Amino acid sequence: MDMRHVILCVALLAGTVVNAHSSLGAEPSGTVSIVDRFLTRDDDQLTSYRAVRHMSATSRGGKMKASMTVLTTLDPETGFTFTELEWSGSALIRKHVFIPALRAEREANTAAASARGALTPANYAFVERDARVDGLRQIDINARRTDTLLVDGSILVTDEGDLVWARGQLVKRPSFWTRRVEVVRRYQRIAGIRVPVGMNSIADVLMAGRSTFEMTYEYQVVNGRPVDGSTVSTD
Repeated sequence: MDMRHVILCVALLAGTVVNAHSSLGAEPSGTVSIVDRFLTRDDDQLTSYRAVRHMSATSRGGKMKASMTVLTTLDPETGFTFTELEWSGSALIRKHVFIPALRAEREANTAAASARGALTPANYAFVERDARVDGLRQIDINARRTDTLLVDGSILVTDEGDLVWARGQLVKRPSFWTRRVEVVRRYQRIAGIRVPVGMNSIADVLMAGRSTFEMTYEYQVVNGRPVDGSTVSTD
């Protein structure tokens, strides 16, 4: 089922947002642009976590549906691991979409893969916009090459350049049968670390119709620190 190729790319996008120091420098007026604020943030990176993920997907215009809950962990020594907790719905989606997507994320948990999809000047051209969205600053992002881990779209950041939201269309189709894939990713600071808290995608697939995928995270531990509270809100 072609939806698998779409979800593999979308799932890999979840962990590929990192910043690198920009060499653009300050503007002539002495002020620092919002793009530079975003690119030059010296934040602590996510190195380990334990989180429950809730995944759901539909295919064939909603005629096929499935959901799955898994416990995921990231450890510097053992890498990315997952344990299935429960699932319901289409066994085909579970077997050919959810499980392969988690396995692909495990195999792609490398510095090279992260750098390939990171929000850095090497991968993207950044254009600041004057308009605000829900009080956040908007920056358009345009991929510098054709790659299944890059999108053309925009990001929303705080006045301090902290990433909150990203949206775009994959610049390279995952397969011949896929006509269009739109992806939305949401981020939040938990235990002082910026982490993904939700993502969803909509894909137009020949013969399979519209296919959707959604994943949310409930963090229990981030960088060795227990997380207080219950479900992480992604609204």
